[in-house]
Amino acid sequence: MAGGRGERFWPESRLARPKQLLPIVGEKAMLAQTVDRLAGLVSPKEVFVITNAEQRAAVLEVCPELDPAKVIGEPVGRDTAAAVGLATILVKRENPNATFAMLPADAMIHDAAGLCATLESAFAVAEAQNVLATIGITATSPATGYGYIQQGDALGEFADRSIFNVKRFVEKPDAETAQGYLDSGDYFWNAGMFVWSVASIVEQLETNTPALWNALQAIDAGLSAGEAIDPLLAAHYPSLEKISVDYAIIEKASNVVMVESGFDWDDVGEWSAIARHYPADNAGNVVRGTAQIEQGANNIVYCRDDDHLVALLGVDDLIVVKTDDATLVCHKDKAQDIKALVQAIGAKEALKKLM
Repeated sequence: MAGGRGERFWPESRLARPKQLLPIVGEKAMLAQTVDRLAGLVSPKEVFVITNAEQRAAVLEVCPELDPAKVIGEPVGRDTAAAVGLATILVKRENPNATFAMLPADAMIHDAAGLCATLESAFAVAEAQNVLATIGITATSPATGYGYIQQGDALGEFADRSIFNVKRFVEKPDAETAQGYLDSGDYFWNAGMFVWSVASIVEQLETNTPALWNALQAIDAGLSAGEAIDPLLAAHYPSLEKISVDYAIIEKASNVVMVESGFDWDDVGEWSAIARHYPADNAGNVVRGTAQIEQGANNIVYCRDDDHLVALLGVDDLIVVKTDDATLVCHKDKAQDIKALVQAIGAKEALKKLM
């Protein structure tokens, strides 16, 4: 799933080339890193990417090993339930007995082997039983920016890992509640990773999102009749319900199971997250690019233009991002508000080109 707009990473992230198509962390685009991590489990030629139509060319540029026919551009964003439904149709057309994973394009995971081993267990249980498998990330802090999964009773072992029933999903908690989750030991971060068989997810789509699923059948029928996918999507996609797969299906289904992650994970949701992946100087400053910081602490500077110097004097806790046509300066406490800033920029006709 690679259709996000990455607004919290403006001004580096833009509508035409958002976060997942950039090397925000690492030397390759985050989508390319995601595809690379799966090499031990699935060939790049078997990877579907569902992205925005405006970003499709950039996806193929950063991931030339993908099958172009499997890079699908949504004409409009309709959230993750529509993406799951479309993916289900595409996979089902190749193999109605398939089991497949739905993964975000832009999470940072260093332990590729651990990811593949965890996914192997998820595939094993999804192939053996009528379940929707998700991956629970072991919580290491009382994070308030993630949803949580409460682990239920053990279901059994699959591919050498324990699988648990899911008791419930909970939305982003306040700090006190998050600390309680961490202390309890049975709450895990929800990474939005899912594995299921075609039959299992079709059953849930038919039951919980019948209007969306029925609308997608017109696309399936058109493909069977030899029509091209882009005109079919343009004709039918805008009318689909805009809803996340979590609300539409996952939180309603009674057959969701969880495998605990065997790998590190960071969703890299805002600029302050890059400090977790690059070394800091003695004052806690993290720099990617060329910068000189004097009498300042705990700043983040991001500038991929090696010929441009960013200099900070006497300031703390700032995020400074310099691109060719825009510069962001904000306090680290306001990193979550960058999305609102981008929307304000987009509301001004003269500045829309900077989105």
